[in-house]
Amino acid sequence: MKVWEELDEVPAGTRSVVTIGNFDGMHKGHRRVVNACVDRAKKRDADAVAITFDPHPSAVHKPGEESLLITSVPTRLEMLATTGLDATLVAPYNSDLYNLSPEEFVTKYLVQGLGAVEVIVGEDFRFGKDNAGSIATLQELGAKHGFSVAMVTDILSPTGRRWSSSWVRELLQQGRVDEAADILGHPYRVVGTVEHGAKRGRELGFPTANLSGGRGVLAPADGVYAGWLVRETKNQDGAQEFLPAAISVGKNPQFESEDRTIEAHVLGRSDLDLYGEEVSVLFTKRLRAMGKFESVEALKGQMDEDLRQVAATLGARVTGRVDPSAVTAGL
Repeated sequence: MKVWEELDEVPAGTRSVVTIGNFDGMHKGHRRVVNACVDRAKKRDADAVAITFDPHPSAVHKPGEESLLITSVPTRLEMLATTGLDATLVAPYNSDLYNLSPEEFVTKYLVQGLGAVEVIVGEDFRFGKDNAGSIATLQELGAKHGFSVAMVTDILSPTGRRWSSSWVRELLQQGRVDEAADILGHPYRVVGTVEHGAKRGRELGFPTANLSGGRGVLAPADGVYAGWLVRETKNQDGAQEFLPAAISVGKNPQFESEDRTIEAHVLGRSDLDLYGEEVSVLFTKRLRAMGKFESVEALKGQMDEDLRQVAATLGARVTGRVDPSAVTAGL
């Protein structure tokens, strides 16, 4: 999939079926819209192109109040690339864009920029300055400028609620990562680079990979989770290694830490040296809230139980603490 960051990068003569959205999280509703775009492009012998925006509009219009992203732009593009799209335009979301009237947006981006023959959107699509443009507006402009418009219906939960990025954020903020995964169609993940921490976990027999990350991306509610640490293998290009992990999110009340972190302990492994590596942490299920224990020994006892629960949740081999002297990372 090609990635364009400016309209002038789009080849002249491009003829496309276009879909437009933030696509934050790339949940099942997003995929339904994008898949429809890809399918229509094949039938019309055109390129399938998505337009997404950076930064997220809420970061511009509600500074200080914006929702953290479910996925960073690189992760979003990685997910979009799996759908069969030919290209994605990452449009800079600035005053030049958001002050365009609906017709100015259509003319600049869809007609002149991408040579749209058809536009595929979801039910809640709005566009143009002050979100003045609706699907009806888009249809009127399509009739004027020579492209058709198709609307893809929302996916609803059994209770009738529309699947959306906002709902995913709500669930993540409550630690309900398994329910968020049902909407996303994949486990929630945070990508970051492993950095040095206080090494308290190592001293206790639970060495952890501390993510620099997820800065700017929503971390689930504080707590202990079962999940996976995913890294690129060094032997095969593009291959990934999935390692069962106990993941902690939040401040460490036992040691009165004020820093909110994401740390992953890979079950039974003392030989991993991940410093400087970019890894993904996939969240499967929340096991418990964070808490302060009467003693370090009580904490270690709870962490032993956490490891057993993680192994049971993931179907992994049960392991215990590792020997702190056997940890080789950073040596």
